[in-house]
Formats: sequence, structure tokens, C-alpha cells
Amino acid sequence: MSTAPGIHRLSPFVELDRLTWSRLSDEIELPLDEAEIESLRGLGDHLDADEVREVYLPLSRLLTLYDTAATALNNSTNQFLGQEHARTPFVIAIAGSVAAGKSTTARLLRELMARWPSTPNVQLVTTDGFLHPNAELERRGLMHRKGFPESYDRRALLRFVAEIKSGALEVRAPKYSHVTYDILPDEEVVVTAPDVVIIEGLNVLAPAKIGPDDRAALALSDFFDVSIYVDARTQDIERWYVERFQQLRHGAFADPDSYFHRYASLSDEEAEEVATDIWRRINEPNLVRNVRPTRGRAQLILSKDSDHSIRRVLLRKN
Repeated sequence: MSTAPGIHRLSPFVELDRLTWSRLSDEIELPLDEAEIESLRGLGDHLDADEVREVYLPLSRLLTLYDTAATALNNSTNQFLGQEHARTPFVIAIAGSVAAGKSTTARLLRELMARWPSTPNVQLVTTDGFLHPNAELERRGLMHRKGFPESYDRRALLRFVAEIKSGALEVRAPKYSHVTYDILPDEEVVVTAPDVVIIEGLNVLAPAKIGPDDRAALALSDFFDVSIYVDARTQDIERWYVERFQQLRHGAFADPDSYFHRYASLSDEEAEEVATDIWRRINEPNLVRNVRPTRGRAQLILSKDSDHSIRRVLLRKN
């Protein structure tokens, strides 16, 4: 439906172009050097000092302001109740497609937020650790749907986040290996009394699944203080995925222990064909059916251009 002349379409988001957003960092000093930025950059991602300064530095400052506001609200609530309850960790969710760059965003925000005095202890957890083990996925016939919502142990993930927001001093999560492409049975990720927890994953913004055994259905997002969606055009993400697959042949896939070692010897043409097939059979359908529909549930959307750089920021109005 078209909008009549002179009438602006209302939106729950404030939309800021790259230049406008970048001005928010004019008086903030960049705390990372080039070597540190390079160590955080994911394979195939565009990330340099300008991108960090203009996009992620003001974002980290905004998130610390939200954290400070949460502390003030907790203090006001305690005063109202006449009781003293410690504030629970501030939880940030980061969602988006495979190959969109959400892992780089998560790592970068962890480092930047940890440099602010109010949030020195920032811990990062990916939802990969809550995938069912490969043996269980095989048993359920879900190996070809790894990354789809049904491939995760949803109840364990919900318990994990609920314990964090309940103020538990120590919370444990399974650990995932991108080499073996499976859960490591004897290893765990331990989250210990953090100021901030960043939870990164494909489906973290999915709504509650209501079924016959869900008497009080909860969504992960019920426990988030802020949520971020890393967005890009589908054709760009597909290209990034294929390019990353090509690079991995000479990196992680070359490891004999890698689940994908069989792809290391492919020619460029064969690798492009395999990567495109995997994308179109698995990752694109998951993006279209399950991941992208959750974009509008985020408080903040980082919209990327074809070179991985952020071209605009959408911030939900309060």
C-alpha cells in the first residue's frame, strides 16, 4: 500500500544512515589497535579501524548506557520494595544468518564493552553448544537440518539463560567444536558472575514454541535485555558463504580431524558447486523460514552492504 504524499510511514524503529550513526563516536577514543581488530575479524568479514570506530564503538557505548539504566531500575525497585536484591547480569542476544558476521559482531562487542569501566566482565556464549550431539541428530534424522530450531536442545538452552537471569554465580553450558562439528562430551563453557553475557546464535530471537507439553511456554527472548539482528541481502550472504567455504579448504578443512576434511581437496569449481548446494538446501531455507522472520523482534538491526560494512542502523523506539 502506497503512502499518501506528505504523510510519513510510521515505524517502530529509528533509522540512522552510516554517516549519522558514525557521528555518535566523535568524542570516544578507540580502545583497540589494528592487531586486536584483526584477531577479532571472522573469515571473510570486512572489519577495520574505521568500521569499529564508526559503527561498533558507539554501539558499545549505547549498550553500556542500557546496562546503567538497568542498574538504576533495579535500585529503584529495591527502594520501592524495601528489600535488597542484587542485579542479575545484563544479557545481549545477537542473531542473524550463517555467514552474516554475527560471530564477529559478538566477539567485537565483548572486547569493546569490557573496556568500559561499568562492564569489565563480559562473557560470550554461542548457542552451538546446545545443538543436539551428532549421534542424536542422526537418530532423529536431523543431520541435514543442523541449525534449524529442531536441532537444538531448546529446554537446556532455556534453563541456561534462565539461570543466568536468576543470578546464579556459576552456570555451565556444553562446548561445541567447529573442527569435529560436534559437542565435546568432556568439556564445558563456564559462565561465572559476569556483568554482561552475550548470547550469539541463529535462532535466539525465535518466539516461544507452544505445544501440548509446554504448560508455560517461554522464549529465550523473555530473558534478554537487548537483542541485535545482523542483516544483509540474501544474495550477499550466499556469496559470503561460498567465499568462506573456499577459504576454509586451505584452513580448518585441511585439518585431518575436521568433519569437513573431505572438502579440502576439491578444486575451486567443485568447492563452489558443493558450497552453493549446501547453502541452497540447508542454510537459505533456514534463513528464509526461521531466522529472518525474527528480525523484527530485535531492538537493534545492523544492516550490511555487499562488502560486509554496516550501511545503516535501525534502533527500536522506546
